[in-house]
Amino acid sequence: MPAFPFRLTIVAAAVAAAMVPVHAQQAPVSKEQAPAADSQKIQQVEVKGAAASYDPRRDDTASKIVVNNEEIVKYGDTNVLDVLKRVPGVTVSSSGRGGEIRMRGLGNGYTQILLNGERAPAGFDISSLSPEVIERIEVLRAASAEFSTQSIAGTINVVLKKSVKAAQRELKLGYGHGAAQNSPTASLQLSDKLGKLSYSFAMNVFQNRFTNEPETIETFFNPAGVMTGLRQSKTPQDARISAVNLTPRINYTFGNGDTLTSQTFANWANFSQVEAGRIETLLGPIPAYPRLDQSMTNHNHVFREELNWVHKFESGAKLDAKLSGLYVGAGNSMYRFGGGNPAASPLSAFIESDAAVRGLTSTGKYTSSRFEGHALAFGWDGGYQSGDDRRLERDAAAPTVSLPGGDEFYESAVSRLAVYGQDEWNVTPAWSVYLGARWEGIRTSTEGNTYAQVKNNSSVLSPIAQTLYKIPGTKGDQLRLAVTRTYKAPNQQQIIPHRFTSVNNSQTEPDSIGNPNLKPELALGIDASWEHYWAEGALLSASVSSRRITDYTRSLVVFDGARWVSTPTNSGNAKTYGVELEAKFPLKAVMETTTNLDLRASLSRNWSTVDSVPGPDNRLDGQTPLSATLGADYKTGALTLGGSYVFKNGGFVRVSGNQISYQSVRRDLDLYALWKFTPKLQLRVATSNLLAQDVISQSSYTTAAGTQTSRTLNPVHRSVRATVEMKF
Repeated sequence: MPAFPFRLTIVAAAVAAAMVPVHAQQAPVSKEQAPAADSQKIQQVEVKGAAASYDPRRDDTASKIVVNNEEIVKYGDTNVLDVLKRVPGVTVSSSGRGGEIRMRGLGNGYTQILLNGERAPAGFDISSLSPEVIERIEVLRAASAEFSTQSIAGTINVVLKKSVKAAQRELKLGYGHGAAQNSPTASLQLSDKLGKLSYSFAMNVFQNRFTNEPETIETFFNPAGVMTGLRQSKTPQDARISAVNLTPRINYTFGNGDTLTSQTFANWANFSQVEAGRIETLLGPIPAYPRLDQSMTNHNHVFREELNWVHKFESGAKLDAKLSGLYVGAGNSMYRFGGGNPAASPLSAFIESDAAVRGLTSTGKYTSSRFEGHALAFGWDGGYQSGDDRRLERDAAAPTVSLPGGDEFYESAVSRLAVYGQDEWNVTPAWSVYLGARWEGIRTSTEGNTYAQVKNNSSVLSPIAQTLYKIPGTKGDQLRLAVTRTYKAPNQQQIIPHRFTSVNNSQTEPDSIGNPNLKPELALGIDASWEHYWAEGALLSASVSSRRITDYTRSLVVFDGARWVSTPTNSGNAKTYGVELEAKFPLKAVMETTTNLDLRASLSRNWSTVDSVPGPDNRLDGQTPLSATLGADYKTGALTLGGSYVFKNGGFVRVSGNQISYQSVRRDLDLYALWKFTPKLQLRVATSNLLAQDVISQSSYTTAAGTQTSRTLNPVHRSVRATVEMKF
């Protein structure tokens, strides 16, 4: 896929292909209404205005939110997850390493994450991606044929920096500190133009050392409601993550106007953690290992190279083709030492796992505006990816000696091909229609030394229709409607029949194993919205959406006769629907003032039901029912101040007839200040988690013998970060 999204409107297509007549069609004054003598003059003025004031949020037929680089770096975040938690309609399951990004409150892979228009590679932790190397973030509420339609909840496309500015030199040095963390950062950006050649280079280095001490309480009740067991534990943790991002880019323009671009993305990340778990049994039997010490190191590195060729034809059509190569390497080593129960043998284990993924992708798109009022595009997206995995389990005292059944090896391969076509038709100056269709096929194969070869084939045809209607006689009211067919294919981990064991196995801490018979989940979606623009930078919007999901996948916990096991299973159908409200405007848009104050707010309410699970609370697993954001930015002279408040509701979810989970409410308050001393020197100070609200999660499981509940509290600490930004 191209490194930038296809702008669905005729305005954008015209800018890309220098098609002046198409721009003229979007003028609010038609040829019939305008005097013939002045027709050409009016068209010329409209072309310049459209090119300068193009707003994808307002002008694209497809509904999207675009977060630019200025918004991304505003709060001095070192983690892209912290940026996304402030985006309207987006929630993050947790801040920091390993959080899950959600649209419409849906987790479990329903939200598609793209990197430069392509699905993020397996094994890549997006939390290790620095905001400094991101040019923009696109939030697509409804599917488009150009991108993969594995986007039941929506798509978030992270676009790396590619714009080249002449003689740009910028250095940023920062340091963050809190009660439980220390985090130095540094970033460098260079770019220049040398005739037909231009280049840019961005590097970011950061480290974060933090401590944590989650507390867990486990309770056991018999069917009569009498407590039969009570345990409490604390697990002090000391962790460190270090990462380096490199994004060099080279552009060359040939004499005929063709361009060739080399975009490299390299990421190295290392994570280490030491923890000492202690379980105190106050009532009932003690667990197998009430004392469990673990030390873990994890590293992953991603290297991707893209070659992008763009050719413009004399007719105004354009061919955009890209060839990408990918390599991902990941490794994990863990030592476990357990004891404290005379009835169980002491635990002394060394577990090592390594994985390598190699892939090649070819994408292309042909666009044409030959037919008046139409922007046609046809494209392909194909690729092959192979992977090798190894997992060794040994005695910690002899990590080089193989144990019976302790070594596992498996290989996997994924082939995929997609073809699509789309057209945006400007029916009238006020009404545009987008029609698209995408066929996508995926073939997976995996085999290992502990199971036979497993093959899985799936394909989906996704028709898509979207429309934008600008209500005549109003200054800025418009309506949107989208009907989409999307899906979610099982990932490799879900279909590999490999068992990952837990130390203290129970209903609330089960083993996990893949299911090779999983089928894709299919969804029919409808989105409708109203938007009102009444001044520059001023927006009110209200949207509703609905999804009907078939072959819904949920993780079921069962007892296999010896241990408790969690496995993904297709289980019935599900429905989800929601409402989103958003407002953003400068204060001067609602009152006469010279105060430079910008305000923004959003509210999302989501509901869902799963027909195979009895109520109440039979919602989709992990769905956020309610989220809201409030924000303000104030500028006076060289000083800019701002703040953001994020609210995310939790609640109970009935995962199955006997399994219930719970997530607490989350409230985040962040503030920032920016001083511009000179045009080339500024200081940014930002605080995060000012409310320091702890996170509580809970899971419970009921059998004929009673109910077991595990409740964990993770403390959250305040932090402050200062960053010096210099241009030279």
